[in-house]
Amino acid sequence: MTAFLGVESSLTGRRWTGPDLETERMAAALVQQAALPPAVAQVLARQGVAPEAASAYLAPTLRDLLPDPMTLKDMGPVAERLLQALDRSERIAVFADYDVDGGASAALLIDWFRTMGRKITLYVPDRIDEGYGPNDEAMAALARDHDLIVCVDCGTLSHGPIAAAEGADVVVLDHHLAGAELPDCVGVVNPNRPDDTSGQGHLCAAAVVFLTLVEVNRRLKESGRRGPDLMGMLDLVALATVADVAPLTGVNRALVRQGLKIMAQRGRPGLVALSDVAGLDRAPDSYHLGYVLGPRVNAGGRIGQADLGARCLSTVDAAEAARLAAELDRLNGERREIEEAVRLAAMEAAEARGTDAALAWAAADGWHPGVVGIVASRLKEALNRPSIVIGFDGDAGKGSGRSVAGIDLGASVQKLMAEGLIEKGGGHRMAAGLSLTRDQLEPAMARLTELLARQGAGEAGPRDLRLDGVLSPSAATPDLVESLEAAGPFGQGAPAPRFALSDCRITHAREVGQGHLKITATDGAARIDAIAFRAFDGPLGAALSAHNGQLVHLAGRIELNHFRGETRVQLTLDDAAFAQ
Repeated sequence: MTAFLGVESSLTGRRWTGPDLETERMAAALVQQAALPPAVAQVLARQGVAPEAASAYLAPTLRDLLPDPMTLKDMGPVAERLLQALDRSERIAVFADYDVDGGASAALLIDWFRTMGRKITLYVPDRIDEGYGPNDEAMAALARDHDLIVCVDCGTLSHGPIAAAEGADVVVLDHHLAGAELPDCVGVVNPNRPDDTSGQGHLCAAAVVFLTLVEVNRRLKESGRRGPDLMGMLDLVALATVADVAPLTGVNRALVRQGLKIMAQRGRPGLVALSDVAGLDRAPDSYHLGYVLGPRVNAGGRIGQADLGARCLSTVDAAEAARLAAELDRLNGERREIEEAVRLAAMEAAEARGTDAALAWAAADGWHPGVVGIVASRLKEALNRPSIVIGFDGDAGKGSGRSVAGIDLGASVQKLMAEGLIEKGGGHRMAAGLSLTRDQLEPAMARLTELLARQGAGEAGPRDLRLDGVLSPSAATPDLVESLEAAGPFGQGAPAPRFALSDCRITHAREVGQGHLKITATDGAARIDAIAFRAFDGPLGAALSAHNGQLVHLAGRIELNHFRGETRVQLTLDDAAFAQ
């Protein structure tokens, strides 16, 4: 495909690509038949939305898209067991993963049972001391004091620890890839277990918990009782869906869209406090879930007390929420400092190894296990290929990986474990974790590279930037931004729209904040403000500051900038190239 606007190598070294002919034809049909603005039509065409489906796509509803919970394996016995625990006033514990998805899943259950007049125990393992998922000691201890243990966002591969929970029943609500055999327990509700035919493998764990509660509420209604308002809990599902990088397609779009509406009502003390401490002065969108709120919820599990995020999300006390949010914000600042040091070292190591292979990876002593996943995500974004980052403590290494669209990383890591090349490993399509020894490192990474290459990883250029089309500054209006937002939410599986503004001249450029670049550009007919975050960390800042009046193509996302009571359209700049 010819480079978009002829940009073979931009100021950041990327090749620009644009819509193919089929996408252009579909976009034209959407303009003609669905009366959509061309820019919005480009976005829907890229997502494969036909003209007759455009209206439903732009207004996704849970009524139309929510699956029947009973299509998931083991839903019946699990829902019945939760009701039994409620009716018998049993002692219940929730064992949750330490990330956003685990915290939100736990908060959903805590919310539901609290509304029904019951208090349940929260247990979140320490990332460093206990590692991911249930362990024998913790499960045995919980079983001594509880009748039912609910494992959320974990447990699918925890045969031994679940067996150790003697005297208590265990249910698993999860979405991670499963093995051929499942743990011996009441039930494993997991759309990614081999025998599940529901077609809901794209759900995060919190969405699985939500569907389970939908079924429990339905059974309550059949018995003449009323369950809690589940629609009011969709803020938690939306946060988990975006933060866990679940694809924003199908029912996930409706869950996030509705969840954002709930979040805008500021009814959950923990999310209100997190928004306030982050300086979020408007209703959040999917970007804020993934990059503002999510990292703060995660911070406790990464470098602090593991249960802080779940406690913040589940508390109904505004003062406690404020205290927890402040601590999470402080920890998030520490996490950023640790992450940056590891990121620089990992990027250097990955680039020294070469960036043309199907996998980018880096490993070293002392890298904090709480940030290796974030750094893997940074490598993935920079190099456009699956990435693994591993920190060693002595002979033991713990790593985390992130994948790109269309490449199932979790299945490949699980295959490594099945072949005996690593100690532990698993995950889902977009993210995975693993444990291995020093001797296993090189053979495991070589085999993983081979497995990912078979799926087509690494075929796209490491610096390709895909754009949806060309806009003029005059076309970048608030109305267009709102129309584009209606095509969202955007995230994994539904990238935010990116457009090029071609043949502009920069009339003003200055550094702001810590290495950001603010510019004003014009095409002669209209002007637009743009900001490039961390532009001076790379070549973009210096090059555009010394533009010398040259014509330049700008590429990025048009957004509304709310500042001092005024709203303007602003381009968030991803890249630029001087016109030839």
